[in-house]
Amino acid sequence: MAVERTLVLVKPDGVQRGLAGEVISRLERRGLKLVGLKLMQVDEALARRHYAEHVNRPFFPGLVQFITAGPVVAMAWEGGNAIELVRQTMGATDPAKSAPGTIRGDLGVNIGRNLVHGSDKPESAQRELNLFFKPAELLDYQRSTDPWITES
Repeated sequence: MAVERTLVLVKPDGVQRGLAGEVISRLERRGLKLVGLKLMQVDEALARRHYAEHVNRPFFPGLVQFITAGPVVAMAWEGGNAIELVRQTMGATDPAKSAPGTIRGDLGVNIGRNLVHGSDKPESAQRELNLFFKPAELLDYQRSTDPWITES
């Protein structure tokens, strides 16, 4: 099982509704390690870089407008097959098509207000993590089995 890192965003609708803790809790219960966390306002330049693959799609302006409308919680998660685990936990993009028990299936309102973003593949995860985090902002769980205990 490959250890991966992935980006998860609690979008402005999730932050406004106070659901960031619920998202964190669900991902922790899947056995993933939180290695980076920040509350931030996404500006238009970052939004355009983040959604660059959609630039020629008709919904691109709406994506940019929504992600910049309020604060987001940006998170970096690590674990075995982290990308797939996060995607399973989030559920389908459209909450109406998401299974009960998933974040979007239980908490999402509609496809435009679906609470969370998660990277879809390793290349996207690396690109997106680099957009939202500097290397020094991420913990290195590989150095130790328990990063909270230091030797005296």
